[in-house]
Amino acid sequence: MGVDFHGQDVNRAAERAVLDAISRSCLCGLQEILGIENFNEQVAVNVILSVSRPEAIDEERIKKCLPIGKKKVTAVKGGLQVPGLYIPEFGDKDKSIEAVLACVEVEII
Repeated sequence: MGVDFHGQDVNRAAERAVLDAISRSCLCGLQEILGIENFNEQVAVNVILSVSRPEAIDEERIKKCLPIGKKKVTAVKGGLQVPGLYIPEFGDKDKSIEAVLACVEVEII
């Protein structure tokens, strides 16, 4: 899960969600057990984002969070938009908080 407390930026929340997801996983063994030699050609990474405004997601920006693989980003309606604080000095456009859920799948191709 990724959250943008100020600024209502769904892409910032999505980046945080993806970085959180990949920081909690390890791809140990791909090289040793499966013989993967080229992680950019032999691995696919599919990201599904649940976000309040899927049309606002910048897929190329989110792909930059992924260090390897053939990358695919899909945004679907969901996520969470809840009341927060409105502090213009922090970049707020309104008083909402954006939360995004990310599912990151790794596939050997």
